[in-house]
Amino acid sequence: MLLDHLAVAGETLEEASDHIEQALGVRLQDGGKHEKFGTYNRLLGLRDGLYLEAIAIDPDAPNPQRTRWFDLDRFSGSPRLTNWICQVPDIEASLTAFPDGVGQPIDLNRGALRWRMAVPPNGRLPFDNIFPALIQWQGDLHPAQMLQDSGCQLQRLIVCHPDALDLAKGLGALDYVVFDSGPAALRAEIETPHGLRVLE
Repeated sequence: MLLDHLAVAGETLEEASDHIEQALGVRLQDGGKHEKFGTYNRLLGLRDGLYLEAIAIDPDAPNPQRTRWFDLDRFSGSPRLTNWICQVPDIEASLTAFPDGVGQPIDLNRGALRWRMAVPPNGRLPFDNIFPALIQWQGDLHPAQMLQDSGCQLQRLIVCHPDALDLAKGLGALDYVVFDSGPAALRAEIETPHGLRVLE
């Protein structure tokens, strides 16, 4: 399992995008729409094949008639880093090793991109939505390959939760990721052209 990308949610895509741009001092690129969930995004390429995603409900999209991913149906308040997404080679096999509630695989596409993602029936992941979402890319194409070099590089993702030790034990060692006991939250330390910045 490898860290794939980070998601910042907002009540609007503009708010989510502005939150990233103000924190890091760099501009995002246009992303696209996710028809199955009625959401859309903007993206920022990070070094080492990682990327950042600003995501929100698309007000112009029809109701998806399903619970949206990343618990977006219940999102409110200021934009913030809400989710981390990990890439797995076989999503079905990975789901058998993790707690109930991680979700069931859903086939998705956007343009030439094809992937499968585990989405919980209620949209909310275990450990107060701090457990990573699981993704399996299909084919050789990955969003990071399509994004400009922003000059940004993730240094650390700090995953905080009252049961951080249990979470860490269940997931094992992951590059960039450290676990800390505390209220459920995510904090990314990112080296930028303007120095080290923090995204929360």
